[in-house]
Amino acid sequence: MMRPKIGLALGSGGSRGYAHIGVLKAWTEAKIPIDYIAGSSMGALVGVLYSSGYSPDTLERLALHFRRKYIFDFTVPKMGFIKGVKAKQFIHMLVQGKKLEDLSPPVHIVATDLIKGKKVVFSTGDIAQSVRASIAIPGIFVPEKIDDRLYVDGGVIDRVPVSVVKEMGADLVFGVDVSYFNSSPQITSIYDVIMQSMDIMEKEMMIYREMQSDLMIRPILTEYTATQFTEAKEIIEQGKREAEKVTPTILQLIRDWKEPTNEGNPETFK
Repeated sequence: MMRPKIGLALGSGGSRGYAHIGVLKAWTEAKIPIDYIAGSSMGALVGVLYSSGYSPDTLERLALHFRRKYIFDFTVPKMGFIKGVKAKQFIHMLVQGKKLEDLSPPVHIVATDLIKGKKVVFSTGDIAQSVRASIAIPGIFVPEKIDDRLYVDGGVIDRVPVSVVKEMGADLVFGVDVSYFNSSPQITSIYDVIMQSMDIMEKEMMIYREMQSDLMIRPILTEYTATQFTEAKEIIEQGKREAEKVTPTILQLIRDWKEPTNEGNPETFK
């Protein structure tokens, strides 16, 4: 039968974004094709690594061996606590200097123009620079400067970039929201203050994002702070379990999809 083009929108959320790896593992096993990816912050990082050729199993091994010292280069606070140079070098090494236009499936990266207050979507150019812009949590990372413009975390303006992946050409769009709103959090650091504030800002907007998508997965069912990188295995497994629960629904959506008239010939889905 003929199949639709499938888009995946991967959301921001710090270490909770490890759940994206679990989703990719589940859908790889189920042979669900992915034609387009759009990501914000951690979703952007996972998306570009996957499209660079890393299998979900390899991504899991990378996550399990990751340490914050690989990317956290602290500086005297002015516009942020972390310079982000190490992060950019680390990403450049992992993608082996590839450009966004080299990736398959194609990936678009969302960042926020700090001065103009607008969403910016990177579809070409240096991967490491674009991802570095997208992960620049305000107040934590120094904003990334590109062509005299300052960029911060894509999650500030578009936590799960459903509309972006739809604009890329996806017929069906599946979003992965790795946020977790805690109504009684333990606020013990400036990082906790910033992340809780971002969760509050995006809480209502996520209702609109869900309406735009064909299906929204929310794999984070228990509290993890966005800096719990040591809980990678548990978060990945949680993402995989939740993705497996909705896999039958996704397969049915693909089967039920009807090609719009007078448009191109989609591929065959088996």
